[in-house]
Amino acid sequence: MHTDGHDLRHHGDSEVRDDGAALVDLAVNVRAHTPPDWLREHIAASLTGLAAYPDGRQARAAVAERHRLGPERVLLTAGAAEAFVLLARASKVRRPVVVHPQFTEPEAALRDAGHSVGRVLLREEDGFRLDPAAVPEDADLVVIGNPTNPTSVLHPARDVTCLARTGRTLVVDEAFMDAVPGERESLAGRTDVPGLVVLRSLTKTWGLAGLRIGYVLGAPETIRELERAQPLWPVSTPALAAARACVSGRAVAEAAHAARRGASDREYLVAGLERFAGHGVRVAGPAQGPFVLVRVPDAGVVRGRLRELGYAVRRGDTFPGLGEEWVRVAVRDRGTVDGFLEALGRALATG
Repeated sequence: MHTDGHDLRHHGDSEVRDDGAALVDLAVNVRAHTPPDWLREHIAASLTGLAAYPDGRQARAAVAERHRLGPERVLLTAGAAEAFVLLARASKVRRPVVVHPQFTEPEAALRDAGHSVGRVLLREEDGFRLDPAAVPEDADLVVIGNPTNPTSVLHPARDVTCLARTGRTLVVDEAFMDAVPGERESLAGRTDVPGLVVLRSLTKTWGLAGLRIGYVLGAPETIRELERAQPLWPVSTPALAAARACVSGRAVAEAAHAARRGASDREYLVAGLERFAGHGVRVAGPAQGPFVLVRVPDAGVVRGRLRELGYAVRRGDTFPGLGEEWVRVAVRDRGTVDGFLEALGRALATG
């Protein structure tokens, strides 16, 4: 879907398909070296139950307990992307607004469902930070990511909750929140914010993009409305097993450790990128997610050179609010980052 020159259906995996399959992947925001062995084994054990229809009650209860909510406030989905489709189809709204730059699937889903979608474009000169006053007062559905993909900005919870209104649905995409140490600024588990809907993904931190598992947190009436828009048995038995495992105490502790390690690796990546400031390279920040947004002169040419040198990064010009000079780079371990920085230096020096 192309809208105003932005390909809303382009995602990071497009960079590593076909001729990009052998490249070092810094385009996709799934944590490297996942899923861990213990999670693979847990999912594999569920395969003995494939003859039965999926029963999501235990997984739903486990997610609810993880966020100290009742299960009536939880809906399991085939990844967070399904949740955007459900919201678009089930919502009877007149003026939905998406805060950009951010993950483009919410706007694409709304447009596919026949909605006319407004945009609020956050500005580079403001650090891509949210200004609640920029959102139209009559918007009856507002979508914002936190931390936001691709800017890696973590908006203060107080600013996000300022968007809540009676009669407005406030959708907060927290797909990467478990990669933030302490999950600070998260609204998951909040029941005091009118119209709040929080989306979470288990595919990023746990390397389950191919399994498709996520969930929605919201008021019981909202959850019932979204559930009516789902097909029967929307989440597979292996995905339900993964959901139970990924919200266990052990998993939450492991994710917290990975978040702290990822923050350190991100600082290392940012420091390395800042060495190329003389070439016009600039990192948007402060970055708080497992990826960074980088302004690179002649980014299209540089991306091509990086591919020749064995590295894939995510083009930024498909995100509304960004142009051709932007790329998104996933955080990886220091050895991988060192190789990438060396390649970037060569790519910038060529020509």
